[in-house]
Amino acid sequence: MTSDRADRTYHHGDLRRAALTAALDVIRTEGPAALSLRDLARRAGVSHAAPAHHFKDRAGLLTAVAAEGYTLFADALAEAPDLRERGVRYVRFAAEHPAHFQVMFRPDLYRTDDPHLLAAKDRATAELRAGVSALPAPTPEDARLTGIAAWSLAHGFATLLLSGNLDAAVGDTDAEAVFRRVAELAFGRGAGG
Repeated sequence: MTSDRADRTYHHGDLRRAALTAALDVIRTEGPAALSLRDLARRAGVSHAAPAHHFKDRAGLLTAVAAEGYTLFADALAEAPDLRERGVRYVRFAAEHPAHFQVMFRPDLYRTDDPHLLAAKDRATAELRAGVSALPAPTPEDARLTGIAAWSLAHGFATLLLSGNLDAAVGDTDAEAVFRRVAELAFGRGAGG
């Protein structure tokens, strides 16, 4: 029979995934500031040095969280047929993946030069731009500013929704339906549907 200590330090089947899952739980409930590799090791039942093997340090772990988030985000956006629905998918992604969302837009938390992160972020950016490219824009500068406006609208709505600041305004109405109407007001029917 092995001791509890020996069981906890025994090789973990998929420590990388277990650490990412534990990190997402901590970020969702306590925020990114509460995250530590030592705490994750305890939660995963492994030695305190085990997570460092996969991530090196806290920034490495948060880089992996951000890269995974951008990959999931790009996948969600790719399914949308137009700008308005890309905005809806943006809001839905934030609601379904709040921990990823908290980290992705905080480059002070992770390694911004990580190749996996950069590839995932570039793909997500391309998906966001694809929604704007269908709108009429007389100049490249107008297209760039329209992209900034669309991003600001979706990101602002998602952030306000996650922080509970839209609870009174949205009420019992589906947040995605509210966002569709807001996007239509901001961009007209050209934004979709």
